[in-house]
Amino acid sequence: MSIAIIQLISKDSVSAISESCLSPSERGFERLHKQRMEARVVRAAQKRQVLFLYVFLGVSWAGAEPLRYIVAEETERGTFLANLAIDLGLGAGELSARGSRIVSDENIRFVLLNPLTGDLLLNEKLDREELCGPTEPCVLPFQLLLEKPFQIFRAELQVTDINDNSPVFLDREITLNILESTAPGATFLLGSAQDSDVGINNLRNYTISSNVYFHINVRDSGEGNVYPELVLDRVLDREEVPELILTLTALDGGSPPRSGNTLIPILVLDINDNVPEFVESLYKVQVPENSPVGSLIVTVSARDLDAGSNGEIVYAFFYATERILKTFRINSTSGNLHLKAELNYEAIQTYTLTIQAKDGGGLSGKCTVVVQVTDINDNPPELLLSSLTSPIAENSPETVVAVFRIRDRDSGNNAKMVCSIQDHLPFVLKPSVENFYTLVTESPLDRESQAEYNITITVTDLGTPSLKTQHNLTVTVSDVNDNAPAFSQSSYTLRVRENNSPALHIGSVSATDRDAGANAQVTYSLLLPPHDPHLPLASLVSINADNGQLFALRALDYEALQAFEFGVRAVDRGSPALSSQALVRVLVVDANDNAPFVLYPLQNGSAPCTELVPRAAEAGYLVTKVVAVDGDSGQNAWLSYQLLKATEPGLFGVWAHNGEVRTARLLSERDAVKHRLLVLVKDNGEPPLSASVTLHVLLVDGFSQPYLPLPDVAAAEARADPLTVYLVIALASVSSLFLVSVLVFVAVRLCRRSRAASGGGCSVPEGPFAGHLVDVSGTGTLSHSYQYEVCLRGGSGAGEFKFLKPIIPNLQLQSTGREVEEYPSCQNDLGF
Repeated sequence: MSIAIIQLISKDSVSAISESCLSPSERGFERLHKQRMEARVVRAAQKRQVLFLYVFLGVSWAGAEPLRYIVAEETERGTFLANLAIDLGLGAGELSARGSRIVSDENIRFVLLNPLTGDLLLNEKLDREELCGPTEPCVLPFQLLLEKPFQIFRAELQVTDINDNSPVFLDREITLNILESTAPGATFLLGSAQDSDVGINNLRNYTISSNVYFHINVRDSGEGNVYPELVLDRVLDREEVPELILTLTALDGGSPPRSGNTLIPILVLDINDNVPEFVESLYKVQVPENSPVGSLIVTVSARDLDAGSNGEIVYAFFYATERILKTFRINSTSGNLHLKAELNYEAIQTYTLTIQAKDGGGLSGKCTVVVQVTDINDNPPELLLSSLTSPIAENSPETVVAVFRIRDRDSGNNAKMVCSIQDHLPFVLKPSVENFYTLVTESPLDRESQAEYNITITVTDLGTPSLKTQHNLTVTVSDVNDNAPAFSQSSYTLRVRENNSPALHIGSVSATDRDAGANAQVTYSLLLPPHDPHLPLASLVSINADNGQLFALRALDYEALQAFEFGVRAVDRGSPALSSQALVRVLVVDANDNAPFVLYPLQNGSAPCTELVPRAAEAGYLVTKVVAVDGDSGQNAWLSYQLLKATEPGLFGVWAHNGEVRTARLLSERDAVKHRLLVLVKDNGEPPLSASVTLHVLLVDGFSQPYLPLPDVAAAEARADPLTVYLVIALASVSSLFLVSVLVFVAVRLCRRSRAASGGGCSVPEGPFAGHLVDVSGTGTLSHSYQYEVCLRGGSGAGEFKFLKPIIPNLQLQSTGREVEEYPSCQNDLGF
């Protein structure tokens, strides 16, 4: 059953009622009716406060009129109301692109917006009586919020009434006690019916069942509501009619009209001719909303001139609403009005109570108590967050992070608010209309400096004491690829021992990227050095693209390549990708992998070279010099010489550092003519490598004696000494063979040199050498000057031996004052 809304009785009406003499049954009916009426009035006042808030916010709009739409209550959900895009003059799809949403003060979603079409639809069936109570017109304000850019449009939805509620009485019976001495024309106030509808659908008339004693007089309260009065037409006679039961009918103005009924039992009483009278007909009192429960509000007082039970007064509420009964209580004998529950200014600001004083005879008087609740600052501000954008891309210009609204349910200075955030944050609050704020970035954010911000929004009111509300927001910063990878070093030096195993890990490079995610994932690659673009880098080293580890792809040879450089590029996976470079220098460390190579005397299997030593040589006479080279470097190429074996130990010695073979003592006739020396050449590597060479030494009395004897002297000597003859023949044969061998060897070497010259350099068993010309002078058989062309490995250093080539093909020797003919010197394998 629908419930009708009862309007407040006007002040003039209340005064008129208080002056009337009512029976006890009538006063009981009126008290219950008044209680229920007040409950409905309080609820209506709460809803009017919400509407007042909407009106207040609408006034604060900068002169813009809101959009207005009208819909009848109980309209089906999904009903089309309007097209906001057309009404606002926006283009198709603009509502969706600008991030539109509907917001309302109480977050009630009574309408829906289709951002694609701009259609505004009804979200639910609306009950005008539940939303607005007796307030007319029933207007529901809402706002259209656009985020990009930020803009607010106000709108209102007016809900019109339909006649869907019948009038209803709070009580099924309204009992009246009327004295039989009551004169005709006396009026008795009856409880009003309630109709939740408004306007023409509201309560309009009352009728009473047919009788001869009473008729109904319908009065207007002055506030648009009507209430019934029962008018006595003829004197009652208790002995004739002790009780009457009438039916009161309430009618509204709808089409068709709706009605509601209640019974009126009337008891006829004996005479009690004085009614209680209050000292004041109207009491006004102000009570702070934080008054404790049980506080005394006011004391009402009434007097009755009758005596006995007819003068005893009992105080009670007259038709109080349920809210009044829960909030206040009255002492029935003293008239003290006490607080029964806590007050809330934000809910109800004013209470209007009707208090009835009834004597023992059933007569009653009434007074009105108006309790005004005063506001204290007991409500902290509220923050209503509309939108939050997180994460935010770093380096972005001014960006809206959050949109929110603040409010305070208090009034006056207690409702004035100040909004702030912490200092030293790259954010700023910008106020907008209707207490809306936007939180925007003040400057571009840098994720590498700070990836997350905890923002505390503090809303403080201006009450005493002030109250505040804090709302925490967490805003994260998303990464942008704005940092290139950075190497830990600008250049790296790696050392690798030659003859390494393939795929050997020789070192690592490392680069870090301050970005995050894919922007921080680094990939490594190799770069050819600009000064050596022909370096076969792809066959020398490789790099692990994920971790920067470097590997030697093949065994390195120090004698071929002592060092090489290349670049390493580190590229992240951002878009666009950023990169950086570092220089890597690889030094090949020499290993003792080359044994000494003897350049002189030759060890090529041809006729051995015989060194001639005069028997008159002094101790320390230079017999010959062993010349050797080592393809290694450093201490691996430091050579030492040692005499391993000799025909006569102690006759010859070898200098350890230069390989010179010298006589150790004076020669004698007893020394053998032929001597064989085995010399060991050893490097200083670890482990040391060595080579050996065999020397043949022939002791002679003079260089011309064995080869250029006079004929008669030679014959005499031949006859005297056959051994000498044989020796001369042998020497001549050996010299011839040696000369042929030298010529063949020179021819071969010249061919090789021509091929080497066309190929870019000479070659030796261990690799290419740089050509140098070196002069060496000596004594004895090496007393003539030699010039050798030597091919040495690059980087072998100036301290390594440079080999020789003779520059004087013919040699003149002097012995015992005689000239000798040309003597063929020993040749080495380099073609000198």
